[in-house]
Amino acid sequence: VAPYIDLQLVAFPQDGFYRAPSARENTIRALDMGVDIVGGIPHFERTMADGTRSVTELCEIAARRGLMVDLHCDETDDPLSRHIEQLAYETQRLGLQGKVAGSHLTSMHSMDNYYVSKLLPLIAEADVSVIPNPLINIMLQGRHDTFPKRRGLTRVKEMLALGIRVGWGQDCVLDPWYSLGTADMLDVAFMGLHVAQMSSPAEMARCFDMVTNVNAAIMGLDHLGLAVGKRASLVVLDAGNPVEALRLRAERLCVIARGKVVAERTKQETRLSIDGRPVLVNRRHHSHQDQ
Repeated sequence: VAPYIDLQLVAFPQDGFYRAPSARENTIRALDMGVDIVGGIPHFERTMADGTRSVTELCEIAARRGLMVDLHCDETDDPLSRHIEQLAYETQRLGLQGKVAGSHLTSMHSMDNYYVSKLLPLIAEADVSVIPNPLINIMLQGRHDTFPKRRGLTRVKEMLALGIRVGWGQDCVLDPWYSLGTADMLDVAFMGLHVAQMSSPAEMARCFDMVTNVNAAIMGLDHLGLAVGKRASLVVLDAGNPVEALRLRAERLCVIARGKVVAERTKQETRLSIDGRPVLVNRRHHSHQDQ
């Protein structure tokens, strides 16, 4: 897939770096084989102490090898799961700024505001990116609640206000945790803006940016973007603006990879047989805002 997809693989010890008997060995073996990113899941270790220790060792492994880090971090409703604090600390200690992402961070939804007021600046100082996964987070979190039931999404708006790099993620596609995934990032952004209540025009447009430019930045793909000198890899959507693209989850008319068209489809229009109505219609709402 290298000629047409920018693919990054994560060495991810699904059942815990220390908790699963062979996970540490297999993680290192995967990295030795050339896997791109160091993964981990500290909240799934047997103890909080083991989780903290795993964050330290995984970041040290990444620093020695010059690799990026992406941890499934604090994906729980437990407000005492605070491994993101250790991740921010290790990022600064080891000089990994800009190369580390904390995925999920759902425990922050349940943390007290005073602690979060300390935590968010630490994440910003360390230049740790955050990847909430709204489809999966809204499906899995709050399962132990009766009512009111927590949404479980991390504090997206507060992070954005502090300049923290936040990109929406899909996480699961077809697995036991979420069997309805399509890997469609417009679906992801659409759900994200609902769960995070990002409903102003500017916030909705920002959600589109969070699944395009921001995610490219998190992945270190600085060759992407609509600018002179960038690699011509893009998707053409049947939409007049980013908000319409999200509203309709717009049709993909064309996929271009490195200057070559690799996929095309015709516009999807509906034919009507109603007197006095247009023969062909689509869901687009054309306006002066189309650009």
